[in-house]
Amino acid sequence: MNKINNLKKLQDSHSYRKIAIAACFGTFLEWYDFLTFATLAVVFAPLFFPSSDPSAGLLASLATFGVGMIVRPIGAAIFGSMGDRIGRKPVFMITIALMGFATVCVGLLPTYAQVGIWAPILLVALRLLQGLSAGGEIGGSAVYLTEHAGNEHRGFKTSFLQLMGPLGILFSTLQIALLRSYLSPEEFQEWGWRVPFWISILLLLIACKARMALEETPVFLELSKCNQKTENPLLSNFRDPETRKRMFLLFFCISAGGAVLFFCVQVYTAIFLKTSAKLPAVLVDQLSIYATLALFPLTLFAGWLSDKVGRKPVVIGGLLLGAIFIRPAFQVLQSLSEEYLMAPDVNGSVILIGLLLICLSLALALVVGPQTALLAELFPAKTRNSAATLPHNLAAGWIGGLLPLIVTWLNQIWGGDLAGLWYPTIFLTGAAIVALLYLPETNKVNLNL
Repeated sequence: MNKINNLKKLQDSHSYRKIAIAACFGTFLEWYDFLTFATLAVVFAPLFFPSSDPSAGLLASLATFGVGMIVRPIGAAIFGSMGDRIGRKPVFMITIALMGFATVCVGLLPTYAQVGIWAPILLVALRLLQGLSAGGEIGGSAVYLTEHAGNEHRGFKTSFLQLMGPLGILFSTLQIALLRSYLSPEEFQEWGWRVPFWISILLLLIACKARMALEETPVFLELSKCNQKTENPLLSNFRDPETRKRMFLLFFCISAGGAVLFFCVQVYTAIFLKTSAKLPAVLVDQLSIYATLALFPLTLFAGWLSDKVGRKPVVIGGLLLGAIFIRPAFQVLQSLSEEYLMAPDVNGSVILIGLLLICLSLALALVVGPQTALLAELFPAKTRNSAATLPHNLAAGWIGGLLPLIVTWLNQIWGGDLAGLWYPTIFLTGAAIVALLYLPETNKVNLNL
């Protein structure tokens, strides 16, 4: 009997690894496609938004990145409801194809110098498609993976999905760093920036093949078997007071808090170091790679820790650490950058900058490590996909995605490179307080209910 049980556990473990790899690779591609734009925001500014004022061009480029984030909730509403009605797997195939098409087209776009105003118009249109796709994928993939993970060690087993965003940035940043090292600045500006988008063609083919082999989740199959599916899941969510409350908690505390930290740590730091701190782009890309590598074990540790002590204390710890640490960290980053520019042959400043980026990554890891499991655990099975994806993408799109734009705009309004950082500081403080008072512990929740 023990041998049979051990064999079954081995088969279940192998099956889950196969499902997790396929799901995670598709999500990696979504993040890679979506965030390559953010990594190249500084490059896009003169190519698609030429202006006599470099700050205005950068602001326009960041605003275009933000447009893709704004429409994410629309994609979440559409694809999230579809996931509750027709199944998690079919939605995965639609979103990955849409994202891949839009990203490849970005790599083929003519610039402003070639077609004038049509260049930024087409770029914005493709960002809209990317945003719709990301809205259906990011959040829905968390539900899919968590429902396959079972009731044991969900925090750790699902935390791997949270590595896909940093891995997407890492792969994108590494490519760009290599391209910059092999190409002259003129060559990179002329055609080198297109290469990461062209590579999406190969990644898309691999992701589609992997996803075709995916199985529907056992939770959804059980709902179909018992005829418990809801025709209007999104409407049902808003009618139920407890679901509404949990959607708000997911939006404000978990998803928005994680998004603010993600875009501060993984996106805005690079923009800040390149523009405000004036560090060389190649050096910033290298530092970003090291900080992202450090984020991987920290995220898995946070997922594991949430299985031991609960999701709630781990998430609150990350929110508080971010609220306390973000603004002082950027102030020190600015000072260290000035020291480096005065004496670039001295490496001490660069090492300290790298350590600061790793410390920021710890705050992010504590929030996003348990996040995948929390997205599914907060809601009942029959409306879980729509209930989780809408607030998650609303937070990621409207709070996190607009953060680089808002912080840059506030810096310009208030006349300082650090003034805008009061926005994420205040937001994270509020999220931590609300989570402390109202967020339920979901560690041992049965996902079939």
